[in-house]
Amino acid sequence: MTIYFYSDREQPYGCFSNFSRHGFVMDKLWWTTTEHYFQAQKFIGTPYLEQIRSVNTPKDAAIIGRKRSLPLRSDWEQVKDEIMYRAVLCKFQIHLDIREILLATGDEPIVENAPNDYYWGCGKDGTGKNQLGLTLMRVRAMLSI
Repeated sequence: MTIYFYSDREQPYGCFSNFSRHGFVMDKLWWTTTEHYFQAQKFIGTPYLEQIRSVNTPKDAAIIGRKRSLPLRSDWEQVKDEIMYRAVLCKFQIHLDIREILLATGDEPIVENAPNDYYWGCGKDGTGKNQLGLTLMRVRAMLSI
């Protein structure tokens, strides 16, 4: 049975969302959500990193991070998947309660049911890459060892 998630408010799989409030320390800084971390990594070495890190909500972090008027790091397309993996792995290593939820999915497919996202999610028609779902399954495999 495929496991679908989207909103951080959905139970029991809302914790799979990058908007879920399961903070962690990475790169010697506290990150409120994986969304904060991911969006900030687009701007390494600029003041925008700290601006994104310090906003109140993951939605605000996403809004700033998606501004194409800001100077996106030149290697972003090459590093974004690994950055997401590192953040998601850290989140599930630290928070044992949600690690149990992830591991309890066994070997079921995990899909981010994001209608407007054809890269991280499955898109409206299911043809998206589902990269976040694939990342979660990679993290699950790593934590199962």
